[in-house]
Amino acid sequence: MDSNTGWREQLRIIVFQTDTKAGRRFDKALLLIILASLAIVMLDSIQAIHRDYADLLAYIEWGFTFVFLVEYILRLYCSPQPLKYAFSFYGLIDLLAIVPGILALYNSDAQYLLIVRVVRMLRIFRVLKLSPYLKQANYLLAALRGSKQKIIVFLVTVSTLVTVFGTLMYVVEGPDHGFTSIPKGIYWAIVTLTTVGFGDIVPKTPIGQILSSLVMITGYSIIAVPTGIFTAELATAMRGDQLEHDCPVCAKPSHEPNAAFCARCGNALFPKVDSIAASPPSGET
Repeated sequence: MDSNTGWREQLRIIVFQTDTKAGRRFDKALLLIILASLAIVMLDSIQAIHRDYADLLAYIEWGFTFVFLVEYILRLYCSPQPLKYAFSFYGLIDLLAIVPGILALYNSDAQYLLIVRVVRMLRIFRVLKLSPYLKQANYLLAALRGSKQKIIVFLVTVSTLVTVFGTLMYVVEGPDHGFTSIPKGIYWAIVTLTTVGFGDIVPKTPIGQILSSLVMITGYSIIAVPTGIFTAELATAMRGDQLEHDCPVCAKPSHEPNAAFCARCGNALFPKVDSIAASPPSGET
């Protein structure tokens, strides 16, 4: 019993941890297998290759699916809390890497859903110790949360505008010029307001062309609004993180931007930098 528990603990360290040589080797090998599996899926989507090597690629992909299935079972086996792992983010992603391969046995087109395995590449941040990049991602998430209400108001406003413009264009142009319904007019308004302009539906009457010009000008004037909102929130999130620097003496948690000394006790917030700057150059007394 003890030997079995010890073997299980050793397996858990290899599978779940990256601070050991065996764990790093396991994760790097897993990343290479994921990349190889993605390459097979992409190659199989090319008609010329699929026509000549469909069976071979299918066998290789089933082999990858079997490897991922064994890996998933091992993670469940050696995890201290199997259910917690199974319903965690990485646990669900690991499961999704297997399900399309099983579904492909019944529907061959389901194998292209295996491209979701690319999400498993998120493990590269943990394997290669890229935690600073994750911290930067937290800034983006904080900015998205902070701008959520403003973005919702903006989207509601834009939805109202495209509904009005689409309805007006349906009334002005009518079915004879391609605007067969109000939803069709709303589709045209969205394409025009976003300055995409597919050109599949165009106004023909002078009034319709004037309205189209108004929609295009409106699109140019509002297209930068969400970018400005997000940028402002991102700057706020990054500035807020800088303000949370604790004083090394009195532990005051926040300070003004670019502050060099604590507002409570007056000591330097960055004593190492301050002492270096205050020390005389070498050779001086």
